[in-house]
Amino acid sequence: MAKKKLKPKELKNVCDPSVFKFKTTENFNFGVEPLHQERGVSSIDFGLDIKSKGFNVFVSGPSGTGRNTQVKKAVYRLAEKQKTPDDWVYVYNFIHEDEPIAVSLPSGMGKVFRRDMEELISELKNDIPKAFESDDYEKRKHALLKDYKMKRDRVLQDVEDIAFKKGFVLKQTATGVILVPRIKDRAMTNEEFEDLPAAESERIEKKKHNLHIQIDQVLAEIRAMEKDIKVKVKELEKAVTLFSVKHTIDELRKKYRFSGDVLLHLNRVQEDILSNIDVFKPEEEAPMLPVLGAKPAQREDTFKKYKVNLLVDRSFSEGAPVVIESNPTYYNLVGRIEYVAQFGAMTTDFTMIASGSLHKANGGYLILQAADVMTSFMAWDALKRVIRNHQIKVEDINEQFRLISTTSLKPRPIPCDIKIIMVGPAWMYRLLYMYDDDFKKMFKVKADFENEIDRTSEKIMKYAAFIKVRCDEEKLRHFEKKAVARIVDYGSRLVDDQNKLSARFMPVADILREADYWAEKEGAKYVRYEHVEKALKEKVYRSDLVDQKITELIEENVIMIDVEGAAVGQINGLAVYNMGDFSFGKPSRITVSSFMGKSGVIDIERQVKLGGSLHSKGVLILGGYMGEKYAQEYPLSLSAHICFEQTYDGVDGDSASSTEAYCLISSLAGVPLNQGIAVTGSMNQHGGIQPIGGVNEKIEGFYHVCKVKGLTGKQGVIIPYQNTRHLMLKDEVVEAVKDGKFHIWSVSTVDEGIEILTSKKAGTKGKNGKYPKGSINYLVSKKLQAYAEYESKSKKTKK
Repeated sequence: MAKKKLKPKELKNVCDPSVFKFKTTENFNFGVEPLHQERGVSSIDFGLDIKSKGFNVFVSGPSGTGRNTQVKKAVYRLAEKQKTPDDWVYVYNFIHEDEPIAVSLPSGMGKVFRRDMEELISELKNDIPKAFESDDYEKRKHALLKDYKMKRDRVLQDVEDIAFKKGFVLKQTATGVILVPRIKDRAMTNEEFEDLPAAESERIEKKKHNLHIQIDQVLAEIRAMEKDIKVKVKELEKAVTLFSVKHTIDELRKKYRFSGDVLLHLNRVQEDILSNIDVFKPEEEAPMLPVLGAKPAQREDTFKKYKVNLLVDRSFSEGAPVVIESNPTYYNLVGRIEYVAQFGAMTTDFTMIASGSLHKANGGYLILQAADVMTSFMAWDALKRVIRNHQIKVEDINEQFRLISTTSLKPRPIPCDIKIIMVGPAWMYRLLYMYDDDFKKMFKVKADFENEIDRTSEKIMKYAAFIKVRCDEEKLRHFEKKAVARIVDYGSRLVDDQNKLSARFMPVADILREADYWAEKEGAKYVRYEHVEKALKEKVYRSDLVDQKITELIEENVIMIDVEGAAVGQINGLAVYNMGDFSFGKPSRITVSSFMGKSGVIDIERQVKLGGSLHSKGVLILGGYMGEKYAQEYPLSLSAHICFEQTYDGVDGDSASSTEAYCLISSLAGVPLNQGIAVTGSMNQHGGIQPIGGVNEKIEGFYHVCKVKGLTGKQGVIIPYQNTRHLMLKDEVVEAVKDGKFHIWSVSTVDEGIEILTSKKAGTKGKNGKYPKGSINYLVSKKLQAYAEYESKSKKTKK
């Protein structure tokens, strides 16, 4: 492709407002779906719809491309059509008290079950004490005790009668029953017993021994009677207690007959109540403990066992749950076991188990930001464990790091079925896929969002629809069609492409908001073209301080840039400075000094470690180009130093390789280069010009320098021809080109560029293999040939 001076219409793709059949977006009834990315949206829909395990979704792409918006839209649309999953509660484990049991109930029934158990506890506290205070209970208990006492007294009387007949008196002491010999009707004293003859005392002791055997048998019978009466009293208490609670528990059994887990729990609750009857008996007010005025906790601890910990409540939910976890820490994901300080120690129980976002999203969808998950301690490991095991287990993370094991709750895990959507940048997806084997098994669906879309008539209408939706949702002023057209052009400028539009909707939406602000300041009813222009200019003004400072230094000649005249071995290259939120272009003087030698092309930036690898690659390509083009008949005997003047930071990128080639050719040929023309473009070893990035910033940067130093009508920029489609220049630059004050050329080869810079023919080899006399290539070839011949003579002289 031959060199070409570009026309004004080629410098920008301007949206024609007449394509919009509305005056303002207020009365725009769009018949198309608002702007989105088909590839990413269809991938999300597929990932959400497929039910197979491991098909979780990773949504990748640049921020601001509508990733989160499209994910939420797709998830909510699908979730509202699905069944609401079950509630989950934790109840006390009466067998293994440190392993609370998880029970599922139909949505809304968890809260009902908790309330029912609270009512049961209230009834236990009131009804059972009343039952033990009732006349019926007292009568039945009194009858049992009276019968026992009568039988016991009768047996004891028989024993006393037997002892009396055999000459003994029966006495009860703290250690039991003893036999004392008697004299007539009274017990013999120790002195009287000691005064008895030995034979008589021996006879009494023998008789006493035989009588003790009979008494022990009777006492065993009494102990059996005592045990029997305790059992009967206990059975009476159980009967009274059961009568008080059975009807309530039976009603609960009937109400929850659909849940085997609840029925089993109610049975165990009833058994525990009957095993702890003493707790429910009426008693006097418990004394205050000396510590903090606290009361004994036995009664409250017993009642707490019957409570229900409502972990997940879906009583107000419709459809499948959608949870967006903005802070995915370990505990926020899997839940936590909370503790309370009590008497200087940390205590907990099953009622202090708190749910995490995984519990809340169970049966539905969980949306996470990948960067937040990866930077939260143990969160990624916990998430993978849940996906792998299909269950959520609440664990104290500190258990994994303690040197000494301590007793703590170990809640039974809850089975889970969750579709997880992670949103993150593409580089994070690649890293996880390459270095985490679990990731590729668990996130099998990738939804890619790019930062640009085709600029078609349909997409332009969707841009207009996007503007209308934003205005309606955020209560912004509606846009006139000229303002809409300007936003479309801004969308192309964001991606530097006449045939594309930006898919990063965040910066576009920000300009809508800023334009609305300036319209409000003016008191306008609608946002006009001027308001959009104002918003764009003010946005640049807030960020271009560094740009302005560098321009001032160039204007004052502190940074030396010539935009007039001609010079040998000197040229203006173009670079882009990225300040994060703002990028701008500025010229940089490049110089080359060439002389005889064998060093080849030396990159000064690389020698002092200021040059990056890409820039060094460009210089090596330049060496290859020089060798192929000029050293086919004699060796390349050359030393040349290339330098970016007045640069004190690193230099990288190969977009200046063609610029360096022009400068080197000028130095060798001795032909000056037009200093009013700046150059950008990389090159290959065959002299072909290759496209570069930041073409708009580079052109505008050099234009502004020329403007402050004075436009002459001969200044301009040379760009690669492939970059023509990337031109979306500011109106000021386009107008300058239209008025002949500034020029832009596109080239495809180094020869085309050197002709523009020198106003001389580059020259092509004739049939004789020689370049035309007086051409640039002829002069370069002649100089290099002279270097080679001198080098050859020097070698012969040395020999």
